[in-house]
Amino acid sequence: MGMELRDYQKEAKESIFAEWEKGIKRTLLVLPTGCGKTIVFAKVTEECVRGGDRVLILAHRGELLDQAADKIQKATGLGCATEKAEQTCIGSWFRITVGSVQSLMREKRLSQFPEGYFHTIIIDEAHHCLSDSYQRVLEHFRGAKVLGVTATPDRGDMRNLGEFFESLAYEYTLPKAIKSGYLSPIRALTVPLKLDLTGVGIQAGDFKAGDIGTALDPYLYQIADEMVKYCMDRKTVVFLPLVKTSQKFRNILNERGFRAAEVNGDSADRTEVLEAFDRGDYNVLCNSMLLTEGWDCPSVDCIVVLRPTNVRSLYSQMVGRGTRLYPGKDHLLLLDFLWHTERHELCHPASLICQDEEVARQMTTNIEEAGMPVDIEAAEKQAAEDVVAQREEALAKQLEEMKRRKKKLVDPLQFEMSIQAEDLSGYVPAFGWEMAPPSDKQKSTLEKLGILPDEIDNAGKAAKLLDRLDKRRMEGLTTPKQIRFLEGRGFQHVGTWQFDTARKMIDRIAANGWRIPQGINPQEYREA
Repeated sequence: MGMELRDYQKEAKESIFAEWEKGIKRTLLVLPTGCGKTIVFAKVTEECVRGGDRVLILAHRGELLDQAADKIQKATGLGCATEKAEQTCIGSWFRITVGSVQSLMREKRLSQFPEGYFHTIIIDEAHHCLSDSYQRVLEHFRGAKVLGVTATPDRGDMRNLGEFFESLAYEYTLPKAIKSGYLSPIRALTVPLKLDLTGVGIQAGDFKAGDIGTALDPYLYQIADEMVKYCMDRKTVVFLPLVKTSQKFRNILNERGFRAAEVNGDSADRTEVLEAFDRGDYNVLCNSMLLTEGWDCPSVDCIVVLRPTNVRSLYSQMVGRGTRLYPGKDHLLLLDFLWHTERHELCHPASLICQDEEVARQMTTNIEEAGMPVDIEAAEKQAAEDVVAQREEALAKQLEEMKRRKKKLVDPLQFEMSIQAEDLSGYVPAFGWEMAPPSDKQKSTLEKLGILPDEIDNAGKAAKLLDRLDKRRMEGLTTPKQIRFLEGRGFQHVGTWQFDTARKMIDRIAANGWRIPQGINPQEYREA
């Protein structure tokens, strides 16, 4: 049918079926907002139906169900039955059902379905699926294959999702999507306005909206003044904690000369306002968390987050409302503020792109000090370099220590730094098995290969290291023992050398009575 899949979407689809074929029943697909997750699961659905499956697409909001049905119809030509309110799929000849979790979770409704009724279940916005309502439905159809689809989850989310899902079939990252030209570049600007959140309480793991509203109130006029500097000729969406704060802020913006509108869950004229904003009748749209999912207006080129959060999926959803491409739009401006909080790590622009906590902290500091909009990819690269420099300094001290201790094995951190594997040094386990301690077999294999296993505290990291060592052997790269020997004598980043280069150098040193041959300066030596 009509829609051609992009390369990464094809890869995603193939990876999902590969997981199911391996016997892994519950797997995840992670795609940033705007990268076409609905089209991917529409094509997955089509293939399942072709194989004779009955497919249930589960979502928590009516609009998401309508969008899914619409996209499946456009992409595959297949119709959908609906399971919500008074509509039911029982008796329908359609093989696909879009279902509202609120309707399906009801005992009376669920009991009408035999356990094996659906063969495949797809959960849109899968970060919601750990709630009781979803679990009740999933438990009822426990034999079904499950695909969870979500935009960039954070590590906390990933760890939680790891309790239910058994694997991550495919992840496409925001930087990749921007680099490939599928999403708009993002420039972040920290506005030097200190907002104090120390009195704000926590509820269900995030900041209490009511408390934020109160904390934010005294700053609304100053925030509007800052927006006059940056947003007058932009199309801006502002996320606020409460409806009343959102309405108050709309009024302040209008006093400042903006054409601002506000929408909330109770707005009778919501559709009209959104259409008018789309057309350009308004240039700012204020909302209280209503537009985080399922609403698209590609011409938005500025996002202001006045609803601080420590939930990365929520932060990504907010920013995702501005990352789509649009003619004439060359970047999205993301305004961040100097939120002051004592207890919680808040989401900042760095949270969209950094996998490593240390790099994220450095990047946030760098953006705060820049005083102008900074491209987040360039900022991440700079922060990663800063952190590597700091780590190398720490490592040099550690190597001095190790020289004194004459260790026979390589410290994992030295190995990671030497082979320049940020993915290993920033690794955090997500799935259940990864968090377990390393097995005795893993430890003894690592030791045999020259890595000190004492520093590795989980099975996921051990598996990743063993995997990397195996790959390096196939590619003819240096072994940990070669790295330890040559770096112990002052050579740099031996991990990036070929095995044979290192072997020849060690042979030359051995032939020279275990001293560095004349004319070689280890500090400056580069593999030829």
